[in-house]
Amino acid sequence: MNPVLLKPEADHISQVVVMGRPLLSAKARDYFGLKPQLWEAVHTSLDSLRKDFDIVVAEGAGSPAEINLKATEIVNMRVALYANAPVLLCGDIDRGGVFASLVGTLELLEPAERDIVKGLIINKFRGDPELLADGITWLEDRTGIPVAGLVHHYRDIHVPEEDSVALDTSERNSAQSVLDVAVIQLPHIANFDDFDPLARHPGVDLKYVDSPAQLASPDLVIIPGTKTTIPDLAWMNDRGLSKAITELHAGGSAIIGICVVD
Repeated sequence: MNPVLLKPEADHISQVVVMGRPLLSAKARDYFGLKPQLWEAVHTSLDSLRKDFDIVVAEGAGSPAEINLKATEIVNMRVALYANAPVLLCGDIDRGGVFASLVGTLELLEPAERDIVKGLIINKFRGDPELLADGITWLEDRTGIPVAGLVHHYRDIHVPEEDSVALDTSERNSAQSVLDVAVIQLPHIANFDDFDPLARHPGVDLKYVDSPAQLASPDLVIIPGTKTTIPDLAWMNDRGLSKAITELHAGGSAIIGICVVD
C-alpha cells in the first residue's frame, strides 16, 4: 500500500488517500500545501518498514530530477537521502535517448544526491547486447558510475501498469479468441488494470474503445468504474457511445457496468 495515493476525481482534482483512508479532495495547487503533512506519512511508513525488515526497496515515481517539483518533493531522492540509501538509476532505452536521459538526470542532481547513485540500469533493451558495449563503456567513463545491469524487454511478466496511458498500446489476442470484449475507455477510468486477466486470456479479444465505430459488434461491453461519474457519462453521450451501447444490448450483446451503472 502506498502511504500516499492520489485518485483522480476530475480534471485537476484528485482524492488524497493517506494510509488507506481518504483525507480530502484537492486541486493540484492545493496538494502542494499538503506536502509537509504527507511527508510525515511517507517517512514514518519507511521507518516502520526498516524497523521490521533487513532490506527495503523504495521504487521511485517518475524522474528524480523534476526541477519544478523539487522544492516540495516527498518521493525519489528525498526518500533516498532520508534513508541514506544506495540508488540505482534506471533508464528506458525503448523510448530512445537513454544515454542523454541518464547523463542529463545525473547533471541535474545536487552533489549529495549524485553521491548516493551507485549504479545505472538500462531497461527494456532489444537485440544483441554486444552492440551496446561501446555505449556502456562511454556511459561509465562519462559518469564514473558503473552500469549494474542491462534488462531485456519482456512482454510476458504481467506487471500491472501504473497509468492508464498504457491502454493506448494494449495488445490483443484476436487470432485465438472466441469471445469479443469491448471496454469503454472513459476519460477518468478507474482500476483499469482489473481487466488484465481478461486481456491475457487466449480465448478473449479485449479492446479499449472510445467511439461507436470502434465498438463494432462485441459479445460483451464493459463500462468500467470512474470517480468522475457525471462528466464521463456526458462524454459517453456526446460521443454517441450511450446510444450505441443501448442498441448493442437490444441486439443481444451483454453489458456489464462497474460502479457507475445501475
